[in-house]
Amino acid sequence: MQNPIVLINPAMAVGSRYYEPLVRSFEARGWEALALRRRGFEDDLPTASRRTDWSYADEIADLDDAIAAARAGAPDRPVIVLGHSLGGQIAAGQCIGADVEGQGPDAIVGIGASTPWFRRYPRAGLPVLAAGAMAWPLTLAFGYLPKPAFGAPGARTLMREWGAWAVTGRPPFPVHRRIDVPTLVVKLQADPYAVSAATDDYVERFCDPALTTRWTLTREAAGPDGTTDHVRWVRSPAAVVDRVVDFWDQASAKASSGGHEQVRFRSP
Repeated sequence: MQNPIVLINPAMAVGSRYYEPLVRSFEARGWEALALRRRGFEDDLPTASRRTDWSYADEIADLDDAIAAARAGAPDRPVIVLGHSLGGQIAAGQCIGADVEGQGPDAIVGIGASTPWFRRYPRAGLPVLAAGAMAWPLTLAFGYLPKPAFGAPGARTLMREWGAWAVTGRPPFPVHRRIDVPTLVVKLQADPYAVSAATDDYVERFCDPALTTRWTLTREAAGPDGTTDHVRWVRSPAAVVDRVVDFWDQASAKASSGGHEQVRFRSP
């Protein structure tokens, strides 16, 4: 099986350019990687406003298109979606909703991936609850979520959906089954945004235990030049890339030996 193509789905409010060190690190291992564009946070795309709005469904459709383009450009190569934070939520929604062979990825890597439900956070979840509850009145007043609010400048519909998820615990996309491809969930040690209980909620809600591998990037594993910060880990990602490569080698070996009968691996 050929080396996969990695589609990097960015975190909330983070543009694709930020992931250049991660792309280069994959390329140094002989893999191909592409950082996808995040609506509202690219130099040539409009920012959120009263006139410019989008939703989780729009973000999932963007990922649909990216996977289709990757498959069209290299039909014999597997596709891995690496979802960072919000990107991990989008990856879960896309894969769960993919009901056509090849529409979803061949594997998912979620880094700093969690759910925003306030009950999974410390201090009774009050800071997350407040951020979620404020999404509706702020977007009603301004037509979008203005700075300095979390995720700003954020699209009206997306941030209302995120806020409702934070308050109610219900995802803004259908969850009629679990992710049915090999999944690696990477917890960043002491990450205050994707705390352990919120990461657990992500795994319990979306992931098939038989297909899921969990790993914690510790400060020691990150190395002297690395970090486990929710965003800045991208700047020195060698340890994460090594783990992703090992994960894929193990998953593809199991698929080849018949260990993952239900996995939608494509033939090389």
